[in-house]
Amino acid sequence: MPAMQLHWDIFCRVVDNYGDIGVCWRLARQLAAEHGKRVRLWVDELTALAPLCPDCDPARDEQFLAGIELRRWPAADAAVNWAAAAKTADVVIEAFACELPGAYLQGLARRERRPVWLNLEYLSAEAWVDGCHGMASPHPTLPLTKHFVFPGFTPSTAGLLREADACPALPALSPQTLEISLFCYDNAPVGGLFAALADLAQPVRCLVPPGKPLAATQAALGAGSAWQLGRLQVEAIPFLSQTAYDALLRRCALNFVRGEDSFVRAQWAGRPFVWQIYRQDDDAHLVKLDAFLARYLNGLPPATAATLRALFFAWNGVGDPAPAIAAMLRRLPEFAIHAVDWRNSLKKQRDLASSLIQFCADKV
Repeated sequence: MPAMQLHWDIFCRVVDNYGDIGVCWRLARQLAAEHGKRVRLWVDELTALAPLCPDCDPARDEQFLAGIELRRWPAADAAVNWAAAAKTADVVIEAFACELPGAYLQGLARRERRPVWLNLEYLSAEAWVDGCHGMASPHPTLPLTKHFVFPGFTPSTAGLLREADACPALPALSPQTLEISLFCYDNAPVGGLFAALADLAQPVRCLVPPGKPLAATQAALGAGSAWQLGRLQVEAIPFLSQTAYDALLRRCALNFVRGEDSFVRAQWAGRPFVWQIYRQDDDAHLVKLDAFLARYLNGLPPATAATLRALFFAWNGVGDPAPAIAAMLRRLPEFAIHAVDWRNSLKKQRDLASSLIQFCADKV
């Protein structure tokens, strides 16, 4: 990449609690730490970043963390000198179609050498993503062109977020207790999960972070922060930073995850996981879930694939979760082997940050 292209602006509006900011914060950190880029991250809700990055002060409009310039993206455009900000950006990432400020776009258009403008889309395993990755969209009135970048599971996409240290050796699992992490939305069918876990002969410890996972747990089990159901112990834990959460995923024998960020991290953890996808109108999310499972389950024995497929759909509201979870737990060793094989196959692809850098280099 030319030496002039050093400064990256990333814009993020918080929609799905920690999912959007989780992706943007990981990307910003990797661009700065591994690729030496100057990164400025604009976030409208800094309170959503603070749990993921304990050093973040939500009360400050400007701060430097992990080599990143962190800026509050205010609701009123007049609160920022967008023209001045536009002068320094060589690459602009509009995360998840968040729509850049009009004054900032005007500033970009006035530059003699215009930056590369990327719209980072949500992750999908659907086949159409391969053909849409990299598509150009000229601005209707300004001399600017936006390119759509799709993360994905094939070499025809931009790949997945993966830092250099994202896949360390897996720690040994507890031989006495089955440890499970539960990160879900508040509509997850956790009652069925707890019923299946309580029937196991082996002691089980289910770890539940605050927010929607804990709300779902309390709705099923009653108020409190610790519950005992037979050999099942359900325990509330503090919210973890991204680094600590990644370590938790590697430590647990089974992880329930949601959205996009924890979904990807569960795959790098190399442990069996169950994904609750973000619900969309007209059940569009089930199409996305089906597309992922078509890739993820490919090559597995039919009975094994059917067990996992039934569980993923039951966890997303299609089917009875209790028997699906019980069936999956009986095959957990098979799924553990598959999780490692799947991780190893994904590692062969270029990671998202490297793909973005290469994409920008080709556009200059």
